[in-house]
Amino acid sequence: MGGKNKQRTKGNVRPSSSGRAAEVLTREGGVIPGFVGFDTALTSELSYVPAVHGAEEIDNLVDADFRLVLRKLSKRDGVTRLKAVQDFGSMCQERDAEEVKGVLPYWPRIYCKISVDHDRRIREATQQAFEQLVLKVRRSMAPFLKSLMGHWIVSQCDPYTPAASAACQAFQAAFSPAKQPEALSFCKDEILNVLQDVLLKETAETLSDPQSVTEEEREAKYVRMLTSSLLGVKRLLSLLLQSDRTALEQRLADLVNSAKFWKYSKHKTPQVRGAFFEMMCALCEFTPGLVQAEAARLCPAVLLSIDDTDPVVLPPVWEAVLHVVSTVPDCWSHVNAKKGFLPKLWTQLKEGGKGMAKALHPNLMPLLSKLPQEVTDPTLDFYTTFFTSFMQGLSSERALTSPSECAVIVTSLVECLRYCIVHNTEEEDEPQKIRTMLISQQLLPLLEKALGNSSLQNGPLFLLVTEMLVSWEKKAGLQGAGEANGSKDVFKGLLADFWEGLGLIFVRYVDNEEADPQALEGVATLLQVMRYPDRVKRKHVQKKKSVKICFSKPEDNEKTGVDGDAVERPLQTESEPLNERVCSPQTQHFEDAVCQLAQLCLVHVNEKKSEKHLVFLSLLLRSFHTPRVFSTLVELEDEVKVAEHHEVVNIQNPAMQFLLEHVVVWLAEKGRLDTEHLVEMVFSSLYCCSSQETTRILNHITTMDLQWGIILQIIQRACADPETLKSCRDWLRGSVLGERLLGLTEELCKVGNSSASSSSSASSHSWTLISLVLSQHHNNEPLIGEVYMEKILEKLHATLSEAKSLSDAGNMEPLISFICDVASTFFSSVQDCLLLRSAEELLFTVFQFTAKDQAHTHLSDLLLGKLRKVCLAGVQSLTQQPDYEFEEEGFLHRAAHWVTDQLLAVSSIKSLQVLVHAVQSLVEAMISACDRDSPLLAHFFTALMPSQTEWTRIRRALPPQWIKIPLLSGQYRGVFEKPTMDMWKSRLSTKLPAHLCVCALLGRVARTVAVIPGDQEEAECSSHLPNLKYTASELLYALQWCKEAEYSPALVSAYLSLLGDWGLSEGLHSLVPMKELLETIYLRSVECGGLWSLTLENYIQTNNLAATHSSTVRKLYGSAESLFPVSQSKLSTLQVLCPTMTKDDRESLVALSTAGIINWQENDDVYGSLAVLMCCLKADTHVDEEVFLAILATVMEWRNSKEDWFLFASDLSKATADQLNLSVEMMRFLSWLVTHCPTVLGGGQWDFLLCSMLAWLETASENVSSLWNPWVQLFVCENAALIVKLNHFFTSSSPEVLEKLPAELAAEWNDFFVEGIYNLLLALPISITDTFTEPDDPVFPLAVLQSVGAALTYVPVQQLTQNSLPPKFIADQKTNLPEPLQTLLNTFCPLLLFKARPLQITVYHLLEKVMPQLPECDGEGDTSKSEDDRDEPCLSPPASLMAIMSTCEELCDSILVGVQVGEFADVQPLSVEYSCILGYLLAWKLLLTFFKSSPSHLRAHYAQYLKRSCSLNKLLLHLFKLMPESPTYPGQGAETKESKTFFTESLSLAVDKSNSIEWELQHLACSVYYSTVQDLPAMVRLWWNSQEKRVSAAVEKFTTKYVSPVLSAQEISSVHSSTQMFESMTVKARSAAREVIATYSVDDIFIELVIQLPQNYPLGSITVESGRRVGVAVQQWRNWMLQLSTYLTHQNGSIMEGLALWKNNVDKRFEGIEDCMICFSVIHGSNYSLPKKGCRTCKKKFHSACLYKWFTSSNKSTCPLCRETFF
Repeated sequence: MGGKNKQRTKGNVRPSSSGRAAEVLTREGGVIPGFVGFDTALTSELSYVPAVHGAEEIDNLVDADFRLVLRKLSKRDGVTRLKAVQDFGSMCQERDAEEVKGVLPYWPRIYCKISVDHDRRIREATQQAFEQLVLKVRRSMAPFLKSLMGHWIVSQCDPYTPAASAACQAFQAAFSPAKQPEALSFCKDEILNVLQDVLLKETAETLSDPQSVTEEEREAKYVRMLTSSLLGVKRLLSLLLQSDRTALEQRLADLVNSAKFWKYSKHKTPQVRGAFFEMMCALCEFTPGLVQAEAARLCPAVLLSIDDTDPVVLPPVWEAVLHVVSTVPDCWSHVNAKKGFLPKLWTQLKEGGKGMAKALHPNLMPLLSKLPQEVTDPTLDFYTTFFTSFMQGLSSERALTSPSECAVIVTSLVECLRYCIVHNTEEEDEPQKIRTMLISQQLLPLLEKALGNSSLQNGPLFLLVTEMLVSWEKKAGLQGAGEANGSKDVFKGLLADFWEGLGLIFVRYVDNEEADPQALEGVATLLQVMRYPDRVKRKHVQKKKSVKICFSKPEDNEKTGVDGDAVERPLQTESEPLNERVCSPQTQHFEDAVCQLAQLCLVHVNEKKSEKHLVFLSLLLRSFHTPRVFSTLVELEDEVKVAEHHEVVNIQNPAMQFLLEHVVVWLAEKGRLDTEHLVEMVFSSLYCCSSQETTRILNHITTMDLQWGIILQIIQRACADPETLKSCRDWLRGSVLGERLLGLTEELCKVGNSSASSSSSASSHSWTLISLVLSQHHNNEPLIGEVYMEKILEKLHATLSEAKSLSDAGNMEPLISFICDVASTFFSSVQDCLLLRSAEELLFTVFQFTAKDQAHTHLSDLLLGKLRKVCLAGVQSLTQQPDYEFEEEGFLHRAAHWVTDQLLAVSSIKSLQVLVHAVQSLVEAMISACDRDSPLLAHFFTALMPSQTEWTRIRRALPPQWIKIPLLSGQYRGVFEKPTMDMWKSRLSTKLPAHLCVCALLGRVARTVAVIPGDQEEAECSSHLPNLKYTASELLYALQWCKEAEYSPALVSAYLSLLGDWGLSEGLHSLVPMKELLETIYLRSVECGGLWSLTLENYIQTNNLAATHSSTVRKLYGSAESLFPVSQSKLSTLQVLCPTMTKDDRESLVALSTAGIINWQENDDVYGSLAVLMCCLKADTHVDEEVFLAILATVMEWRNSKEDWFLFASDLSKATADQLNLSVEMMRFLSWLVTHCPTVLGGGQWDFLLCSMLAWLETASENVSSLWNPWVQLFVCENAALIVKLNHFFTSSSPEVLEKLPAELAAEWNDFFVEGIYNLLLALPISITDTFTEPDDPVFPLAVLQSVGAALTYVPVQQLTQNSLPPKFIADQKTNLPEPLQTLLNTFCPLLLFKARPLQITVYHLLEKVMPQLPECDGEGDTSKSEDDRDEPCLSPPASLMAIMSTCEELCDSILVGVQVGEFADVQPLSVEYSCILGYLLAWKLLLTFFKSSPSHLRAHYAQYLKRSCSLNKLLLHLFKLMPESPTYPGQGAETKESKTFFTESLSLAVDKSNSIEWELQHLACSVYYSTVQDLPAMVRLWWNSQEKRVSAAVEKFTTKYVSPVLSAQEISSVHSSTQMFESMTVKARSAAREVIATYSVDDIFIELVIQLPQNYPLGSITVESGRRVGVAVQQWRNWMLQLSTYLTHQNGSIMEGLALWKNNVDKRFEGIEDCMICFSVIHGSNYSLPKKGCRTCKKKFHSACLYKWFTSSNKSTCPLCRETFF
């Protein structure tokens, strides 16, 4: 009942039932039970945690939170305990000291338990918490120290290092280093009690509870405690003072006397054994008396354990061994060394320490020094066995695989050898034998073994032997003064024996035809180390671990002291870094051996042609190039010649003689592959030659026609060190070498041109040689003569230029690559290299390669990268020269002019990119080499920039198509001289205009100079680059041209993308002072107008200068009068500046322009005045009404006197742009009057206005063929805009405004003008599409269609139904429509597919107005038909619409064929696919409008038609490919609570291009889907149920998430807001529950039905549930429910329509009309007919459609009820 498995509420401190029982006991008995936990120290402190509420009175010092944590520490769960320990530590840190002190009485017991926990994380956390406790309570810990200290010491020796480290940290926090011995002294007995208990009493079972802890964990804890306790003894002894150690000796004796204690030396766990031996070391060090007493057990335990090779045990074992042999003099009396100790030692040595050589071998020499005579007798045999075992250890597997192990063994071996020889220097027979044995049987065999072993050669052996020899020489008195000892002769004899034996080994190896090359190399290495020991790396010389052993005490006798010195010396030599220089052996034996080997080698080379001996001789001479060696070699040769009676050539220098007679001959031998050793031999010989002799010999070698690879090796070797280079300088700069190198260059260039052999290895050597001699400089002087260097460079440049002129440089690729490598090395390594004219020429050619497109040069990417690096290195080298100037024939000047020429011929974006990248790299190289303020940069930029004349020329070469967009948008009022159709028809070529290229290049250079690489901020660089304002203004001009040029989007967009990548899409105006740039653009605008004015406008708007710098803008023009009289350019400028002008300036302009208009007879430029007036009006300038009337009167006056200005009934193809502009301005003026002051106008003025508008419209209709002209398009567009304004005015104005108009004006507008306008306007789109059949044609008047479409959206329905379009009928087209309507459909439906969005939208708006009229015609036709007996008759929607839909359907199928349902098809706006899909969706939107406006009975027929044609199924599949996965409405802020979707927001299909064009198609698709599920729910449901699982799941998920909530809400709200009233039926809705409740009551009958919409409405079926019913039979009730459910599921309409149908059915039933006994319904579900066909036998009546279905399905003509034949 205690709820064992229940979750305990967090923070619940109420005790369990056992706690409550204890409380009851307390109350009854009056005694507080304490649950005592005994700790290890027998103290009187409390050691329990109060566990009952009754104890709180006594233990109120313990905080409640601490009590809770302390209880958790005794839980079994490890995670709980860990968390509790961490919480305890945090609380100790955060709480007051007094609160923490309350815990102290209970802490010892808990600490002693959890500090040895199984979980190492808990142990670590315990020590960390303990540290916090100690830091908080400080001295208050003292009373409890004895209880804690034992386990604290154990914890400091925890095998888990983090826990031990934390315990030590806590100990150091508690006690300073000076106080630690005192604290331990205070608790030493208690500590030893704990350690003794663990070591002698405890077992795995007593330390852990067997019931709750697994056997593995118990054993692990026991082992851990043993290890910690043994180490604890060591730590205790190391920290205690000597007096305390003495006091503890008796207690320790008790511990050591135990038999159990000594068993730990053989414990199965390595950690325990290791800890045991560490404790032994401590005992030896700190309690030698105790060790002496226990020697009988200690010595065998330690000395006989040396075979324990466990990595944990071996180091402490050997430390203990050294301690024992030092501390216990009679240790060998307790051990049989011959049988017990030495065999194990030999085994260890033979096995190389079993991988533990680093720990074992450094201890051998100290051990050797401490072995007494009785152990080593007989000494010779002992040493023989010892060193033989040592040598075998070198062959062990571990020593062979590990160089570091091998090095340790070798070091130890040589140390022991040195020690043994030093201690056996007596003249007696025995020491003599030992010395002989050590050299002949140990040292020499070791060296011989090393000669064939690369591991030993690379180790420290040779160096150690050299040091040993040097020390012997010192003792023999051969080096310096020698050492004062009497053993000189002994060491001389040792040296003689050693060299004699070594010489024999050398001869044996060298004097052999089949000599091993590795052995020869080993001999050479040994001799080289002996010759130059100070050059050897000392990476293998190990620092020895310091061992605290005193080998000799002060009171020992003299002999021991000598021994001690001898032992210490090698130790010190190896344990300290060897910084002092080691001398080479000075004995004559050394050089004799070398000369002997050199002679042997020469004999083998001369007689046997031995290549191995030649290499060996080269290695010898490299180290021993002494006159004596060369004399020996020459003497040998002379002896041979004398013997053969040849003439002996007498050359004074033996080295030179050897070189000329031998080495040169060997070099000249044909077929020799490896010559490096011979080249080395040449230079070894040259060490002994004078400078003149060196030059003579090298010139001789140069003229010998050797391979170029050898010459390369000689030059490389000559440059290897400064001394050699100095001696060879005359040869390198001489004519002999120079002429040969020049000849080589010519040969290489020929070979490269003629064939591809330039990639061969020989040629590769040659190119490397050329590169080396050009690039290698010494003290800033060229390696070879300057004359020859320049000639070589000229040749390379000539070759590269030839490659550049070839049509296909790709074949020259290997040659170019080699020249690249040479030039790169030359440019990057030679200072002042480009002062040579030939070097500049070479650099210019390389730059040309990098600046050309790969399509022309056919170079690989790799080679191009090489060329770029070469160019970079060259430019940096060039511009770093302090005295370099920008000269006309210099590299930078030529490069700049070549680039400007290339810009005029750029053929593609790619070419421009490559060229600009090359120039940018060049500029970056210049910046990196010199300062940004360098005049070089300014000169280079100036050279790149065109002059003002050139700027004008390339600007005028820009195609003029930019005019069209600003002209039609009203931004620009301009003219163009004699525009032709061909000019507007031509598209931009694929070649970029030169102006754009120049702007891009200069902009990129300026941006590169301006950006500081460190922080990527732009600097104010007007000081760096001159005339930057011109470049910045031209770049803005180019950007404006790109913005306006719409007829080559691919080229322009690629260019703009390039500028964006280069950071130029906003221009360079951030680098130029604003005033300068603004003034520059303004002056250009006033001077030239045109695009400059648009650039000025864009600059002012982009930088918001009108608001922030209005005064600066005003200073540009000073006063408004300065811009009068207006020229074309001034007008463009004025139009831009007008919005920024002050009110006074604009009023001045109005006054000037009004004067110009009114005085038109004296003014030549009426258009300019009118245009300025319109600019001011557009800027909201106030003008008095009288002024308007005066101007209008003037315009009306023009109508009489200057009618040709109006262009009424004119041929617009002959009209000039000026004439058209004037008419356009008049239209704009009239539009402004209609919008702003219509009430001021009188009747005559209105007549003028309306008649002019209609006359202009007639002119436009007659001049459709001239619409290619942008000014004619503007004429029609402004006229259409005037019509829109008039329509808007007459349809939207308030009655108050209309009352102020002339009396008959509104009637005239509606009766006359509207008809006139739309008779013309309706025909206009047709005539435009007939004239301009290609919508992608640049001259296609899309803007006109847009404007006309906007005007057509105001057309009244009556004008559409009674249109005057030319009749258009299609053969075999079934229709019930009147002729005008059919003509309208046949004319406009095909235009839904025309690829012009404004036209498609316009047609949609026109047809949408007539769609509700069409079903009436079908309805009228339907009533005349007699009811037939067909099954579910179907009726087609308008045929012309269905024909277009069928065409669109096929096109959409092909467009969306690869897209799955649920995937989103991304369609490019305004593409061909976009137009097809737009037309398709608009057609469906029209059809759904038609369907919705149809009456119920016709709707069923139309639905049946759609079902049969499968059109709806295809539509739905298409929609789910066009609707986005997430139809979120764009442009929402993140803070909106309810996200808008395409289903919640209505779709506005504007004729003009709107911002929503990007997502228009998606929104339209969503709108069509919504209309479909709203108007055809039954058909959608049927389609959804027929789809495969994947499709239906995707459809349901989408509909449920986005459509159903909106549709359900609308259905419910339509019930709420329905005005439809039912007699005897009420309908209510519950929006929250998505329910509709219908209540039907007649007389005493009462029916209530509940209609429930599903979550996935309309896909899921609507459920009809039973409410209350009174007076209706159950069967009848079920029938009615079934009928309503059927109606709502299968009829395409709303819930209200379904309810109305059901109510009619019930009403008929109550009227006495019986149900049709086939469908059990009075009213038919689809055609809404009553049962009329009766059976003559049973008199029952049936629906015609039901009977037809019955007869066809049963194949009988009998009555369903009576089974009689039906008549």
